[in-house]
Amino acid sequence: MPTTGHTARSDTRNRTDSIGKDNTEYPAATLLDRYQRVRNKTEALCQPLEIEDYGIQSMEDTSPPKWHLAHVSWFFETFVLRPYLSDYPVFNPGFAYLFNSYYETAGRFHPRPARGLLARPTVEEVYQYRAHVDKYMRQILSVSDHAHWHDIQLKTSIGINHEQQHQELILTDIKHNFACNPLRPVYRALKTPPGTTLPELQWLTYDGGLIQSGFQAEGFCYDNELPPHNVYIAPFKLASRLVSNGEFIEFIEAGGYQDVRLWLSDAWQQLRQQNWQAPLYWEKSEGKWWHMTLAGMQAINENAPVTHVSFYEADAFARWKGKRLPGEAEWELAANNVPVSGNLLASDYLQPIPMQTILMQTMGGLNQMFGDAWEWTQSSYAPYPGYQPLSGTLGEYNGKFMSSQMVLRGGSCFTPDDHIRASYRNFFYPDDRWQCSGIRLAN
Repeated sequence: MPTTGHTARSDTRNRTDSIGKDNTEYPAATLLDRYQRVRNKTEALCQPLEIEDYGIQSMEDTSPPKWHLAHVSWFFETFVLRPYLSDYPVFNPGFAYLFNSYYETAGRFHPRPARGLLARPTVEEVYQYRAHVDKYMRQILSVSDHAHWHDIQLKTSIGINHEQQHQELILTDIKHNFACNPLRPVYRALKTPPGTTLPELQWLTYDGGLIQSGFQAEGFCYDNELPPHNVYIAPFKLASRLVSNGEFIEFIEAGGYQDVRLWLSDAWQQLRQQNWQAPLYWEKSEGKWWHMTLAGMQAINENAPVTHVSFYEADAFARWKGKRLPGEAEWELAANNVPVSGNLLASDYLQPIPMQTILMQTMGGLNQMFGDAWEWTQSSYAPYPGYQPLSGTLGEYNGKFMSSQMVLRGGSCFTPDDHIRASYRNFFYPDDRWQCSGIRLAN
């Protein structure tokens, strides 16, 4: 998810529940293990990088890997260590300015578009910073009889989930950085996905009715998933799988990018200004479509889900097919009956893969709901009825972005497996394409 985009209770005990909640009481050792596993995974994702790769920022929306590594450490330092660990030695006071992302109430911060201009601190110093924060996080998480253990546990859980969002961003940002390099560098070799024919798209019928939407389970959630609330849904149909590359190629070859009737007004203006002719990273050479992957340029697998399309492109494709995008409550209703599994980060494909036909029966006919590609919905990112984030710096995490963005659901091939759930609301601007976003049709 996203830091712009992206992952409350008012009683005294839950005073810090301003960005989410976690009603699980973790033993200290369990929480420390979760913390360390996530921190290790972040560094493992950066292991294939060369030193020169760490400082690249290819556009304003991305951040250098070095910045991601430092920012998530600043988060733990700022919201856990400094408030709750007496005599905590701040690693470098200047980092509070460099690695604060957008928290106005936490102080001034370095402009986002200029993060790639920071030659210093060095990559080595950033890793030293991470080691410093880890040392003192191990200290504070070593026992659970701290007077503020509930707050420490909650903010650590928030920080863990926040770092998992940045793991996904690290991969999407590296991909964009490398795609802007004429040499098209390889991040690492990728596993070959299983070969399969594309299953025929089926339409699954849902009765709708008055349902309750929002997070209702045990464990962690973000505040934008709260509170649970009633939503009336008319009967609808949902496609059994994601739209494939081959199906999107048909849209391109039918003149979809030239047909003004398919596009919203803002979308048509964006298309003309940016000269969109295909999804991001696609190129046509000698009559064959290719695209940039983390393994460099590869021929497009027509049976794999289409990705790196904006909301505008997803909406235009749906209109071309005589369908629409699902509302987020419709998507959530369908996803509630599907196991949270799929081509997520742990599968290690690091790209969308064709759906295996055998899954058609194991998932009750509904496939690819989790993993492969974030699915655009027709829902604008707005607060649920009764949404009331508390005051305080962490209250800036989600609520202030509830304007002019659209909701995506389901996670992608870059999303950590234990980070996603049916109620999870991702959000991006309708013209954003560098995230691994795709299309599921509704009717």
